[in-house]
Amino acid sequence: MTDRVFPASKPPTATNGAPPGGSIPPPPAPAAVTSNGTANGMANQKPQVYIPANRPIYRPQPYSRRHHHQSRPSCRRICCCCCFWSILIILILALMTAIAATAMYVIYHPRPPSFSVPSLRISRVNLTTASDSSVSHLSSFFNFTLLSENPNQHLSFSYDPFTVTVKSAKSGTMLGNGTVPAFFSDNGNKTSFHGVIATSTTARELDPDEAKHLKSDLTRARVVFEIQMRTKVKMIMGKLKSEGVEIKVTCEGFEGTIPKGKTPIVATSKKSKCKSDLSVKVWKWSF
Repeated sequence: MTDRVFPASKPPTATNGAPPGGSIPPPPAPAAVTSNGTANGMANQKPQVYIPANRPIYRPQPYSRRHHHQSRPSCRRICCCCCFWSILIILILALMTAIAATAMYVIYHPRPPSFSVPSLRISRVNLTTASDSSVSHLSSFFNFTLLSENPNQHLSFSYDPFTVTVKSAKSGTMLGNGTVPAFFSDNGNKTSFHGVIATSTTARELDPDEAKHLKSDLTRARVVFEIQMRTKVKMIMGKLKSEGVEIKVTCEGFEGTIPKGKTPIVATSKKSKCKSDLSVKVWKWSF
């Protein structure tokens, strides 16, 4: 009796996964492409972003006004900086001015002008008082010679007209006034004015106290007189020219008697050289 072979219910497969009989499976059908060039299988797929597990989560920081103000300089800081730089610039300019003035002084050695009055001629000093001593009048006449000298070799002076006042040295009462014309004093120049007149031709009325003090001065054997002159002077050095500076000239110590008649009396002084003061004004201060 022979064995019968029955076919298996499933087709035999190769042990290595290859199709039996060496047949090659057909390739997969190509995916349909849409009108925009994307396959149907890829059109509905979204790219996946990889997020690491240890990545910190972003949390927005709340608005901080303090941080906002720290990001830009404050008004106080700007003001302090402006004050600092302003003071520094002023100090630098002052230092440069001082250096320039020192250099100019060393090179040119400027000196103030000198004035002198050799003598004072007294022609008339009359004080009349009413019988009731209520009103007093003064009539006077003085003349003198003024000498001016410029001791500088590189500095010139341009003077405005002088105002002249003759006073009693003890009481300070004004006895007469006059003027000296304007003039220019060049380098090393000497200028003289003869017959400068200070007078009170029209009888000047004095108040009772002023008349009392002047009467006490005139009764002395020798009366001391004082001459004061004021003007403005401009200093010129090459092409440099200053503004007008006030100058005061004081001539003191003239002693003499009051003339009784028409003959004038000459009052002399032991120091004929006058004192000159330059008054430099900076805003409201004088030096």
